[in-house]
Amino acid sequence: MTSQVSSPAEQADGSDGADEAVVGEQRKPGGTKDVRRLDRVIIRFAGDSGDGMQLTGDRFTSETASFGNDLSTLPNFPAEIRAPAGTLPGVSSFQLHFADHDILTPGDAPNVLVAMNPAALKANIGDVPRGAEIIVNTDEFSKRAMQKVGYAASPLEDGSLDGYQIHPVPLTTLTVEALKDFDLTRKEAERSKNMFALGLLSWMYHRPTEGTEKFLKSKFAKKPDIAAANIAAFRAGWNFGETTEDFAVSYEVAPAAKTFPVGTYRNISGNLALSYGLIAASRQADLPLFLGSYPITPASDILHELSRHKNFGVRTFQAEDEIAGIGAALGAAFGGSLAVTTTSGPGVALKSETIGLAVSLELPLLVVDIQRGGPSTGLPTKTEQADLLQAMFGRNGEAPVPIVAPRTPADCFDAALEAARIALTYRTPVMLLSDGYLANGSEPWRIPELEELPDLAVRFAQGPNHTLEDGSEVFWPYKRDPQTLARPWAVPGTPGLEHRIGGIEKQDGTGNISYDPANHDFMVRTRQAKIDGIDVPDVEVDDPHGARTLVLGWGSTYGPVTAAVRRLRAAGEAIAQAHLRHLNPFPKNLGGVLGAYDKVVIPEMNLGQLATLVRARYLVDAHSYNQVNGMPFKAEQLASALKEAIDG
Repeated sequence: MTSQVSSPAEQADGSDGADEAVVGEQRKPGGTKDVRRLDRVIIRFAGDSGDGMQLTGDRFTSETASFGNDLSTLPNFPAEIRAPAGTLPGVSSFQLHFADHDILTPGDAPNVLVAMNPAALKANIGDVPRGAEIIVNTDEFSKRAMQKVGYAASPLEDGSLDGYQIHPVPLTTLTVEALKDFDLTRKEAERSKNMFALGLLSWMYHRPTEGTEKFLKSKFAKKPDIAAANIAAFRAGWNFGETTEDFAVSYEVAPAAKTFPVGTYRNISGNLALSYGLIAASRQADLPLFLGSYPITPASDILHELSRHKNFGVRTFQAEDEIAGIGAALGAAFGGSLAVTTTSGPGVALKSETIGLAVSLELPLLVVDIQRGGPSTGLPTKTEQADLLQAMFGRNGEAPVPIVAPRTPADCFDAALEAARIALTYRTPVMLLSDGYLANGSEPWRIPELEELPDLAVRFAQGPNHTLEDGSEVFWPYKRDPQTLARPWAVPGTPGLEHRIGGIEKQDGTGNISYDPANHDFMVRTRQAKIDGIDVPDVEVDDPHGARTLVLGWGSTYGPVTAAVRRLRAAGEAIAQAHLRHLNPFPKNLGGVLGAYDKVVIPEMNLGQLATLVRARYLVDAHSYNQVNGMPFKAEQLASALKEAIDG
């Protein structure tokens, strides 16, 4: 979905939390129900992994994006491929925060929970604040279903939910009744109950409906009866909201017209933005894009997406394992392609030897790591910033690799372009560290104009580059650019540029195999100097009040950290914020920035990996604030921790 916005950007009001803000109230013209205006809402759809909660949330998000709200999402998947139905491990949820102003996170806690069964209610009720609305599918609250998740008595009847606004809705029964005229079995009709719920919520929050109906017709184009049934269920949900007495109020959240700069926007997930960024980089470099990859959660979407774009010269290779994937990518780099391999933490471990080979060969290669919880198989569907130290040091010998980390889902596009710039300019593998939170989450993204994209044009070696003492001209594959220390990139088959590659140490200049101790020392130090000398922007510091405490973040902590900082400043506290995109090399001004503050706090979704690097490099007594529960930070949680740091 895309939408046009033509108002200037405006700083947010600092609110990014779970509390519901009422802006105004009005009576619907010609109707009997009140319409209440809100400035933001947080909705969570939750049900069994077969209930279609991700599709429901995605459709609600798409319509919200087309309406012009700012938004942020948090899909939450079960780790099991198919957990037993109705159990707590099988609960799937999708949280959406949308607003009429600039927001940064999916929200700390939902204002509205849609619970499709007892497991969904029990798994999520702990996150729901008192007074929030809960829409419950009462058809699923059978004695057996409740016992399966530990309910001795029905929570809908024992008073345990008295502090909430409960809307008991027999979603399954209503859906089956709405589809009674279709030639469907009861089981087939029940599958559309998520569309009934989507229709109800679409009425409740005045979301557009045309896009969803168009989507359903397209999705089920080969099964028009199924498409018609889903549309009928969707409309029935809308009509139920309009006619039932249980929903006396509907809500409006105005478009975020003052939030966005002029441009054309669309909703985009991190993995999709990263895929588009890779394609844009290949076009800007005028190089074919090659992806060598092995499917792994949560990186597989990039392989799926890039495989759809052969029209842009994209070649995708699904290898038999992680090692073959990066091996093919490195071969493509030798052949003159913009080469990429995608994986998650366990795959990085398997690829480590070939990354070291790429360091030795000094060829451009993008290694995209969509981080997840570890170690080993760990938490495949949960997020974590687990691989920073692996990216820095997870290879044998001295094998330095630049590291780039996006901060939001939309920023994955720009981070991919930046990683490609470094790889192509300095002839080096580059690690791009995204994570599951960014990969699956989404937000509005302004589609850039072509002239805004960087020029990544590459000059391949065309002829000899060195003159020997006897006057003959030869090609030296390891003769370096004096500014970047990059070696020339010669496409195989170019006459006169034949050269040898491999993992054994090379002689400086000639590229011949060398076991000379002095040469090895020189090559190791030169490769390190090349990485240390990469041109990266200075880190920017946001410090409007002359604070004494700095919060330093990296990667996906940007949204929660910034939301927490806004809360503190709105409460009158002075705190400074800086965020790192480049983690190797660090920005040249980082040491000076850190030294300017009495306290430095580093929140991370690990046990303090960036803090370890900062303390070692700059001898700064950085304080860690850590979380490794597979979920992103909550803004209120961070605000409390930062307040303690300021007061302490």
